[in-house]
Amino acid sequence: MEKFADSPSQQAVIRLILERGFSVNDEGRVVSGGIEIPNTGIAREIDVDRRVVDATTDAILADDQLRRIFQNISAIPSLMDLAPVLDLTALAITVRDAEESGIVSTVTGAIADRGISIRQTISEDPEFTDEPKLYVITDGEIPGDLLNEIRGMAFVHKIELR
Repeated sequence: MEKFADSPSQQAVIRLILERGFSVNDEGRVVSGGIEIPNTGIAREIDVDRRVVDATTDAILADDQLRRIFQNISAIPSLMDLAPVLDLTALAITVRDAEESGIVSTVTGAIADRGISIRQTISEDPEFTDEPKLYVITDGEIPGDLLNEIRGMAFVHKIELR
């Protein structure tokens, strides 16, 4: 993000590429696997001109470090939106300091100690969001006393069932 500090529009392009797990190929096209994502679609999604997307991908390819990063990104399917359809429980935890160590293990340990199977965890990177969250998707319902236990953990700011 520092490399694009002078351009909030280009930072928005970077965030979108990272959030969606897109990568940039050798031709400067944004792709998901082998599927090309039109720059006009990206521009429309974040309300910038298509040329901002072009300039951002050109800058990525011109920088060896950025090129290595953005050519190796891949998407991971999320169960968050599918949780209600699949009868899963999705818990979103907002933490006070996302850089504190042990957050994921403390939360998942408390859930596992109750014999509840965890299907997926996703932790947002504090570099890309102002209010990073830890998402835990479980097979079973999370009982109220466990929700209270998690809510009482020192690093937890708020929790939400989705």
